Amino acid sequence: MRTCKNCGSEVTSAYVRVFAPEGLEQPRVCPHCPDKVRDGAAVRQSRSPRV
Repeated sequence: MRTCKNCGSEVTSAYVRVFAPEGLEQPRVCPHCPDKVRDGAAVRQSRSPRV
């Protein structure tokens, strides 16, 4: 299994294929990181609460 670079949670290879930039084996954030969002090449704190 692959892991999230932010929180270390396990993610599926399908999630990595869809949400991680090409060539990366681990996503920068995952569904278990509700307060983080991808912003270009970085990860930042979300500006609004996520439900």
